[in-house]
Amino acid sequence: MAAVVPVDARWIIGKVERQMRFVTAAAAAVAAAALASAAPAGAAVTQEDFLVRNTGSLVSLCSVTAQDPMAVQALHFCHGYIAGVADQYQAMGSPRPGEPPPYCLPEPRPTRVQAIEMFVAWVKANPGEARADAVDSLFRFARTTWPCQR
Repeated sequence: MAAVVPVDARWIIGKVERQMRFVTAAAAAVAAAALASAAPAGAAVTQEDFLVRNTGSLVSLCSVTAQDPMAVQALHFCHGYIAGVADQYQAMGSPRPGEPPPYCLPEPRPTRVQAIEMFVAWVKANPGEARADAVDSLFRFARTTWPCQR
């Protein structure tokens, strides 16, 4: 048998339920505003960045914030691009017989994340590089950062 609830109690229960929904919605709005204001200011990654027309595009991908909707794709692309360029340089070896290779990584070798962070910092310290071809900038960064002993 169903419990009989007086009319006044139903009205109170309904009012409490409406207040709870309002409080929940208000809390969600406050949380969303807090998250939006916590995101650092900066340009979002664009589809154009993935074409890597210059070093600035690569740096945008490599320094994407976690709040960016394309953060995962950007970081994966960044790591893959830089790993591919590094492999190319290592395979290339010395440009001429008897000459040292283009760069020599130290021991212990930096992790990929460390190398990418160093590259991003290097480009920010050398703003003219942002307009250069990304592969050329990576090459200059590696030669400058890890020169080989002659």
